[in-house]
Amino acid sequence: MSISSITDARAKVFTIGALSDLTDVNIETIRYYERIKMLPAPPRTAGGRRVYDPTHLRTLAFIRRSRELGFSLDDIRALIRLGGPDQASCRQVREIATHHLDDVRAKIADLRKMERLLSKTVAQCTGTTAPNCPVLDILDSRRSK
Repeated sequence: MSISSITDARAKVFTIGALSDLTDVNIETIRYYERIKMLPAPPRTAGGRRVYDPTHLRTLAFIRRSRELGFSLDDIRALIRLGGPDQASCRQVREIATHHLDDVRAKIADLRKMERLLSKTVAQCTGTTAPNCPVLDILDSRRSK
């Protein structure tokens, strides 16, 4: 094997630390994804060190981005089962994404309601003593009855 092919082969495998650095995913999170079978277990060296390849890198980056967008682990697992970003049926992926979009919209609606309630309550707060505080009243279910 030539020096350049050795370098090329080494460039295509990563330690867990390198994988963590490349994806900005914590090492413990990588191990967690392996334990729950979201990320395939990598082969190990004779010394027992994990050795990741570009597929692991791509899968982990896919998981990280999906989590950033708020997809649940179950949804991400389903997307991975569908074959990942290159092979999934667009219809099936659309169903998962549509469900997630509905969840996001519901959360936004809840946040808007919460904003209105807090805004109204804060506006009612006169800054007097705590027993007459409308903010504490909405936070303490026993006080608001």
